[in-house]
Amino acid sequence: MASNLDTLVTIFGGSGFLGRNVVRALCKRDYRIRVAVRRPELAGYLQPSGKVGQVHTVQANLRYPASVEAALRDSHVVINLVGVLTEGGQQTFDAVQAKGAETVAKAAAAAGASLVHVSAIGADAKSPSRYAKAKAAGEEAVRAAVPSATIFRPSLMFGPEDQFTNRFAALARISPVLPLIGGETKVQPVYVADVATAIADAVDGKANAGATYELGGPDVLTMRAIIEAILAITNRERMLIPLPFGLARFKANFLRFAPGALKLTPDQVTMLELDNVVSDAAKAAGLTLEGLGITPDSLETIAPQYLWRFRAAGQFQRKSA
Repeated sequence: MASNLDTLVTIFGGSGFLGRNVVRALCKRDYRIRVAVRRPELAGYLQPSGKVGQVHTVQANLRYPASVEAALRDSHVVINLVGVLTEGGQQTFDAVQAKGAETVAKAAAAAGASLVHVSAIGADAKSPSRYAKAKAAGEEAVRAAVPSATIFRPSLMFGPEDQFTNRFAALARISPVLPLIGGETKVQPVYVADVATAIADAVDGKANAGATYELGGPDVLTMRAIIEAILAITNRERMLIPLPFGLARFKANFLRFAPGALKLTPDQVTMLELDNVVSDAAKAAGLTLEGLGITPDSLETIAPQYLWRFRAAGQFQRKSA
């Protein structure tokens, strides 16, 4: 019986939030991992995820096809996780999520490797969001090059290193007032480790080839409910001030240049106008986490395990799950 150590999995974007979790999940299953990133010298922290020699990094940039082809040489499975939430310089939605996805897919097809591509719930060519349009274009390019590719569309992901729950917890620590944009928008937050497990299952051959899965957590929550949960976990009382989308978009024209947790772009405001939940069609077809046999963890269960560090003074005891 062949060992998973005989299988080389190349992960584009393996140093990111989701990527780190995917690397760990695949290492536990004894796959050989090649992580293709723009700055491999900054991804050394991935080495301890596996055994000695199990993980190594190489340089690749999705805007340069030759580097992508070299990075996936001799690969059996290719995983594309690359995406950007905000644009900067040449790292645009179109360059990374549309043309970049096409480059990876064509290279995987030429190498005869199977492909797992990560998109996002809400990917739609007709969406008012440029992020969502680029994700849809990427999916279309992947399907054209590798019809058997498995596509995963996760909802908003949360976890210890996320830029969502940690962002609001950090803001709540320094500000008595929090702006609320899209308070009634519905989201189905999904634990990043559950998404990583689904991707690892696809590498194992447990997912349907050519299928598109939508991955959400067990609960559909409004943005208001999510922020209120974060405040409850961190033991902070803060005033939530609803911002109309028009005003939020105007402010975002300036906040897109802000650093860290204060950054907000007009396209992000547009995305906050759109529900981000698993579709009824995906549920009916079993193309969900549950359909893969994965019981998703809830925000209420997982978030206290890492947001405890944001708790108000005198409340630093770590909560058990």
